[in-house]
Amino acid sequence: MKVSDILTDKGREVLTIDAGATLIEAAQSLDTNRIGALVVLDADGSLAGVISERDIVRIAARNGSAALTSPVSVAMTRDVHTASPGDSLDDLMIEMTDRRIRHLPVIDGGQLAGMVSIGDVVKRKIESAEAEADAMKRYISAG
Repeated sequence: MKVSDILTDKGREVLTIDAGATLIEAAQSLDTNRIGALVVLDADGSLAGVISERDIVRIAARNGSAALTSPVSVAMTRDVHTASPGDSLDDLMIEMTDRRIRHLPVIDGGQLAGMVSIGDVVKRKIESAEAEADAMKRYISAG
């Protein structure tokens, strides 16, 4: 299974936020949409970073609640690792585990094409393992 398969199932909509928005606005968007990260866009609409729940908690822990009025740009991850539609789930699992990343924007032809979370990857891996187990059971039963 590939990233493109996940995007086909879940959709390609990506929630974004402007780098100048406040951290409280980012937190509210995360809460409202029940997601863990937003893609941050710069003034020209290109990928500038990712802001996650972890990023917001980290800056609030260090600087107190006043940090929530700061712009997203001060807390976001700038060194963004991305996925491509042709990447395998195994490749994603390795990258996400090694880098301790829970969300990867998907870039296709230089354009933002979706977002994949560790939850998406684990869900598909479980579905694949269950399908394989069912196939083995049928094979054994057919004897």
